[in-house]
Amino acid sequence: MTTSPANAPAAAVPLDDVAVLLPAYNGQADVDATLASFDERARVHVLIVDDGSTPPIVAPALPNLQIDVLRMPHNGGIERALQSGIDALAQRGFRYAARIDAGDRSVPDRLAQQRAFMETHPRVAGLGMWTQVVSRDGTPLFMLTPPTEPAAIRRQRFFRSCLAHPSMMLRIDAVRAAGNYRAAYRSAEDLDLFLRLMERYDCANLPVLGLYYELNEGGISATKRRAQVSSTLRLQLRYFDAFNLYDWLGLAKSLLHLVTPYRALQRFKRRVLTPRTNR
Repeated sequence: MTTSPANAPAAAVPLDDVAVLLPAYNGQADVDATLASFDERARVHVLIVDDGSTPPIVAPALPNLQIDVLRMPHNGGIERALQSGIDALAQRGFRYAARIDAGDRSVPDRLAQQRAFMETHPRVAGLGMWTQVVSRDGTPLFMLTPPTEPAAIRRQRFFRSCLAHPSMMLRIDAVRAAGNYRAAYRSAEDLDLFLRLMERYDCANLPVLGLYYELNEGGISATKRRAQVSSTLRLQLRYFDAFNLYDWLGLAKSLLHLVTPYRALQRFKRRVLTPRTNR
């Protein structure tokens, strides 16, 4: 299987069966900026899952976007918000859910590129894209260029972040067949889902920039880091393959993350990974 950018469409691709899935808890300005970044040649459908925000999230009026809001009765966490969002999209007849988080930015034609690829690769249940990590003020920090092929993603799944969750397009029927998002592994709901998807299907990446990911000190990776690392360790032990060197390296990496301060890790990434200035 190839993930060449040549699969990107030259003409407008209909997006009637695609919906952007955006969970949000407060942060109206971030929601507005994220949705304003979508630039597609076809109409974009959006489902905001408002996870008990105070005041409630309001759908912004943006050209070429049809935005609905699903309000959760109280703040139950991103895992339950995403689970409810997937179920709601399935009930509305959508085939694909394109993930993004409040504060992140999409590149032009991201949805069209991902849908075109998934239409021609029916075994792929989750498709990510390369990601530029930026600061809150938009300064480029480092680039995430994970492997593109399913076999490499399976081998390295615990050694590195092979699938950038906010860049993913997900096949909704496959997500539900695998058990949907769940709260069993708090703050690592994405890895839990991807591992279950890869038991039945493939996951891949397009080797082109698809997302600007905002490194937010108030995000889950920072504020719930210990829970995230603990959940990751539990997943690593559950799926551990003693014959895969990357599983051993990934286990050592998680243990290191458990004892290393978050900011120290971010400084290390900024020094090691080559920054890109293509924002």
